[in-house]
Amino acid sequence: MNVFIPLILGLLLGYLLKRAGKRPNLETPTSIALLAMIFFLGVKTGEVQVNGLWLLGVSAIFAVLTIAGSLLIAEVVG
Repeated sequence: MNVFIPLILGLLLGYLLKRAGKRPNLETPTSIALLAMIFFLGVKTGEVQVNGLWLLGVSAIFAVLTIAGSLLIAEVVG
């Protein structure tokens, strides 16, 4: 689905409402939409199959190498 169409329609509607002097309260619909998006992102993320132990190992190695590289550069520069 093209996301630009709803975006442009929303911009036009907001501009027209501003010109008409009406300011609708969008706090509740925005909060509901945001929570729904976060919920569905979590559902989609939960469907992904991941080898957790391998990912943990790679992440730990990456963290250690990042720290070691930062310390090495700090020694060379400082």
